[in-house]
Amino acid sequence: MSQSDTQRLDAWLWKARFFKTRALSTAMISKGRVRINGNRVQKPSRQIRAGDVLTFPQGNYVRVIRVLGFAERRGPAKESVYLYEHVCETI
Repeated sequence: MSQSDTQRLDAWLWKARFFKTRALSTAMISKGRVRINGNRVQKPSRQIRAGDVLTFPQGNYVRVIRVLGFAERRGPAKESVYLYEHVCETI
């Protein structure tokens, strides 16, 4: 895991394995479908910090997660679960 205090939103969503490609995470953000702490975001380069709460649709679900940490690379799914915690998941 990275020791950095922030990371780009699009990169974090991809590294945490919520989207299969970084381009997909970028597209979701650009369309205004992602919120940080309740505020709609449209810039993929927006920096996030540990403790931020992200809300975004994924398939039939709306995910609400808290950022716990950052990764240097997109690792296996076993490692990505340490990057966040589920706050809520709704249909």
